[in-house]
Amino acid sequence: MEQNIKNHKRLLPGFHGLTFILLLTLFISSIHSLYRSFTEHYDLRFSVMFFIISILMFLMFYYVRSFPLKAQDRAIRAEENLRYFKLTGKLFDDKLKMSQIIALRFASDNELTGLTEKAIKENLSNSEIKKQITNWRADFERV
Repeated sequence: MEQNIKNHKRLLPGFHGLTFILLLTLFISSIHSLYRSFTEHYDLRFSVMFFIISILMFLMFYYVRSFPLKAQDRAIRAEENLRYFKLTGKLFDDKLKMSQIIALRFASDNELTGLTEKAIKENLSNSEIKKQITNWRADFERV
């Protein structure tokens, strides 16, 4: 399958959909349980514990995704900096933002140098960079 600006984002239904819906259901149920414990004078221990567990699960849902993405971002920075160095003999300019580097990884070798300079001069966003790529370089490794 050819990758392009329209299909390069990847959502995993089991993680981004089902897991989020189940977590949301858990959280809403825990709030309902906490409310009932207060209004009907039940023992609060179970409801508070249920609520805390739902908060912890949301935090885990966020961090389980964000920590590996940070590691991937560092790897992308290193890989693209090496690719740019091979093409130009220079490292990336410090003004280049991580989001720009992530977008530039989709540019072919022929486009990388010019698009990098343009991204710095015009402070292009990642979506603007991706729209200007004509020869898309696929990245099927990032989730």
